[in-house]
Amino acid sequence: MLKNLVTYGFGLAIVQLLVACGPAQQDAPMDVQQQISQTTDTATAEKIEADTLVLVFGDSLYAGYGLAPDEGFAPDLQKALNKAGQNVKVHNAGVSGDTTAAGLRRLDFVLDSLSRKPDLVLLGLGGNDMLRGLNPSETRANMEAMVKKLSDRDVPVMLTGMLAPPNLGREFVDEFNVIYPALANLYDIPLYPFFMDGVVGNPDLFLPDGIHPTAQGIDVIVGKIAPKVSEALAG
Repeated sequence: MLKNLVTYGFGLAIVQLLVACGPAQQDAPMDVQQQISQTTDTATAEKIEADTLVLVFGDSLYAGYGLAPDEGFAPDLQKALNKAGQNVKVHNAGVSGDTTAAGLRRLDFVLDSLSRKPDLVLLGLGGNDMLRGLNPSETRANMEAMVKKLSDRDVPVMLTGMLAPPNLGREFVDEFNVIYPALANLYDIPLYPFFMDGVVGNPDLFLPDGIHPTAQGIDVIVGKIAPKVSEALAG
């Protein structure tokens, strides 16, 4: 695992450099309406007919960045759950570039836009906070606020975690990596510890940017996470 994380760290270091050198406007937060328009599905455009509704709420890893519409995490997860005999609709609310702060701002809007309350929300944000070097305490506060919002609405949630690579420094890594297990323990909610498990360390499963998984990489991720989602739904 450490060797894989070192490899992951090298890729993240490159992305950090690109973020730091990119145009300033790329880092400016979009308003809620702009963010919602980037989701793969829009609640007003779809009719949810499945028995079970799963909302996947995250960043580009959820949104299917760089992939065909039917190759991203949400459609692939839906296929896997359906193949397992579950009548599930997976609604994609992934927005590329989202930080936890941006996610917190749009969460109510997304939930209110759905035709019904989700049976489960997969919450997977924090990667962009890490890339930007944001204070892990802010990331944790935003993640906790989203978990509380979902709890207040009586919506079950499952966290999909992220791990900081060693090149970000021991202090940052220790503070960031505890966020997801600590919240899962505090709120007694299911946790999939590392969203990129099974992909990190295999360059063939990444797009040329070295950070986003290919369609084959998504297949690996879904193969590992789908059983956990099924457990959470049965929970």
